[in-house]
Amino acid sequence: MDKTFNPQDAETRIYEAWERSGAFQPKDDDNAEAFSIVIPPPNVTGRLHIGHALNNTLQDVLVRYKRMLGCSVLWQPGTDHAGIATQMVVERQLAEEGNMSRREMGREAFIDRVWEWKAESGGAILQQLRRLGASCDWSRERFTLDEGLSKAVLKVFVELYEQGLIYRGKRLVNWDPKFETAISDLEVENVEVDGHMWHFKYPLADGRSYTYVEKDGDGNIVFEEERDWISIATTRPETMLGDGAVAVHPDDERYKSLVGALCEIPVGPKEHRRLIPIITDEYPDPEFGSGAVKITGAHDFNDYEVAKRNNIPLYRLMDMQAALRTDGAPYADCAARAMAIAKGGALPSEAEVDDINLVPDEYRGLDRFEARKKIVEAITAEGLAVTVTDEEGNQVPLVENKKIQQPFGDRSHVVIEPMLTDQWFVNADVLAKDAIAAVEDGRTTFHPKTWEKTYFEWMRNIQPWCISRQLWWGHRVPAWYDADGDVYVAMSEAAALDQARKAKGDGVALTQDEDVLDTWFSSALWPFSTLGWPDDTPEIVEKFYPTSVLITAFDIIFFWVARMMMQGLHFMDRAPFKDVYIHALVRDEQGQKMSKSKGNVIDPLEIVEEYGADALRFSLAAQAGQGRDIRMSRERVEGYRNFSTKLWNAARFCEMNECRPVADFDPKSVTRTVNKWILSEAAGAVKAIEAGLDGFRFNDAAAAAYKFVWNVFCDWHLEFAKPLLQGEDEAAKAETRATTAFVLDQALKMLHPFMPFVTEELWQQTGERGTQLIVADWPQLGGLEDEAATAEMSWLIDLVTDIRRLRAEMNVPAGARIPLVAVGAGAETAARLERHEALISRMARLADIGVADSVPPASAQSVLGEATLALPLEGVIDFDAERERIARELAKLDGEIGRLEKKLGNEKFVANAPAEVVAEQRAKLADYTAQKAKMAEALERLQGI
Repeated sequence: MDKTFNPQDAETRIYEAWERSGAFQPKDDDNAEAFSIVIPPPNVTGRLHIGHALNNTLQDVLVRYKRMLGCSVLWQPGTDHAGIATQMVVERQLAEEGNMSRREMGREAFIDRVWEWKAESGGAILQQLRRLGASCDWSRERFTLDEGLSKAVLKVFVELYEQGLIYRGKRLVNWDPKFETAISDLEVENVEVDGHMWHFKYPLADGRSYTYVEKDGDGNIVFEEERDWISIATTRPETMLGDGAVAVHPDDERYKSLVGALCEIPVGPKEHRRLIPIITDEYPDPEFGSGAVKITGAHDFNDYEVAKRNNIPLYRLMDMQAALRTDGAPYADCAARAMAIAKGGALPSEAEVDDINLVPDEYRGLDRFEARKKIVEAITAEGLAVTVTDEEGNQVPLVENKKIQQPFGDRSHVVIEPMLTDQWFVNADVLAKDAIAAVEDGRTTFHPKTWEKTYFEWMRNIQPWCISRQLWWGHRVPAWYDADGDVYVAMSEAAALDQARKAKGDGVALTQDEDVLDTWFSSALWPFSTLGWPDDTPEIVEKFYPTSVLITAFDIIFFWVARMMMQGLHFMDRAPFKDVYIHALVRDEQGQKMSKSKGNVIDPLEIVEEYGADALRFSLAAQAGQGRDIRMSRERVEGYRNFSTKLWNAARFCEMNECRPVADFDPKSVTRTVNKWILSEAAGAVKAIEAGLDGFRFNDAAAAAYKFVWNVFCDWHLEFAKPLLQGEDEAAKAETRATTAFVLDQALKMLHPFMPFVTEELWQQTGERGTQLIVADWPQLGGLEDEAATAEMSWLIDLVTDIRRLRAEMNVPAGARIPLVAVGAGAETAARLERHEALISRMARLADIGVADSVPPASAQSVLGEATLALPLEGVIDFDAERERIARELAKLDGEIGRLEKKLGNEKFVANAPAEVVAEQRAKLADYTAQKAKMAEALERLQGI
């Protein structure tokens, strides 16, 4: 064997061998239990980040484990066409090359260019997943825009439309003015920015006035004045132009006399000022601002819900680039129409809404932020800004400078505008019913189970799902329109034309809808469309659907998990997965979220290059506790690389001592206690790993594998085995060699799901193998548990550990061989001491071992079972010097403990310091306190000598 394992040389070679062998493909065995899992399809534009690394490591751990258990395993890979991200990449590329823009090229030419880009550069992330060791069945790789999945998308859209579950309507959406498309909530980043809260007066109509009264908590009047206006606060004055009402809370006594009255929007030509009603609704908070809220239903999501509840008209103010509208009739005409509606006229229909442009002529065409500035200036100049008295006694406009949450497009980086637009929607509340029931009745279970609450809260309050996007790259909406605007939804243009001709005759001409479908629409079909549905592939669908488990992140429970549940149940009559494991976030070593701006992003590919994929994988799995975020650091990865090195060195030890696999070895035939013990420990480790993986407790499984390999096998068994391997008893030597080789094989199998590369390399180098480790059988060690052997060897480990601890605490020179006296030892302990005398003496550096009725003078002592272990130290150490050393250490520790207790006792520090800093200081205090306890114990021993 080589002295070390070089992952940079070995990993690609090993991976290619696996792939060539067909090891990643499902077992062709009808009797094998099926296990299937679909990869959350990464964007075709994507690059492997640490979240991908965690997600795919956990999937691969399960996949390799189930494969070794004999299951027919399908891990379905593929990529998402990522509509907006991909279109943006190609548009940027066109601009950099000085080519025509997308619109200059035209739709067909641009889409051809995107396909060219995909062929050349798309899907690089799948190659990066190979670097991680992901054992997907690459022969079945899918793409959400491939022919088969496109057919599935068409079928689903058409059937849902025919069932009345897809419709076209006008609703509020997140509108990206840069890309000129609706986007999902997931593509919106809410960022805290510096903003302003302006306070304006909305004059009451018809010369009306009222007594405005404010009271304290005891009901005493603290402020009172006569007003002919109602105060409104807003962070977006430009949206005042589209107000449909002012809302107050029904219990707000200040405004009860105004409910039903009209007030004037204080902007625009005075002769055409609009009036809007004052209404009641539960939405306004009487304690916030003035307690009165303007309702602009076409440009605010909360206002939209208030408007729907109260039949308030919706007026769109902006165009697709978020500039104030220039289309439609003159302002005077539109304002007159709106005035009639405010005074009880009929609300405009959806088709009529866009006909009303309530932007005054002087503001039409302005950018929304430029319009904001001009509107504030105009209102202030007219004296309709609420004023306060400044320090010099002057009346000045009330403008609060405050932090506000502003929505930005995650790719465009421009402010997102809530916009009333025509879109295609799925009637999600109908589809949600069975998806809710499936989790309630246990057909699908979340792990950790706490995520079910999140799932239920969203599903039980689900809104119509906007599935259309104003892009070119994606699944084009299969809807066609005739000259009258009537729509025909079909699988193809020919089928739509047949519908139209039946309705209107042969001369009808159709135009296809320009929109494409939301990327999540095709992703929602992923668990069954990737298996070939709707084509005739019943044997594959029946075998691998429902899938066994989904592993994903919490932030797409709504966007992906819930929608797969709805579509799977609707079209397949079964939930798409039995279990959903929601993994946590990967943070930096201080617990902070990784971000480019903080400079704390860890690139998994760099980690793989430096430390190898196994070290990264084990670091992630070992920390993947349910509901607990992972703290990632290079030091931790380096530690697990050292673990890999420890395993490699153990295998080299086995090779040097001729511990080779024996073909007919029967582990139940061993007779030596040390060999019975290590087999029993191996059996226990396998059980613990199985329990962890079966329960999605990856950290517990990894910890069990680590403990067995490092602590039990490497640290203890190989030390226990040395005397037998180097002794004269040939039978003992042969049994120990065979047992050690057998247990090393079991260790490689246990570790393989976590550290596939080094274990596969060792598997090939440590014996004549007829197969690769990736498809070897999982350890079957039932019946090897041995309580007697475990009890005896555990006693021996405790004994050696205690003696080593005493030696360290008493500062006994490492090379000094000292006697051990067991005082009060029972017959069993005395027999064990005699049986293992040579081994104990070797491992604890003892001169001799004896038993006595009393403790010898000047002895360090410890208790093990019924016996007192005494180490006579007269002449071995300088007791006075040792007392002084420990006293100095204790004084130093007291100083550190006092400093930290003072720091942590400072409430200001605890409240203001970053949480990770406080946690670090508390950990240091706990460590120093534990050290002090040990040193105090050592000093107490010395005081008694």
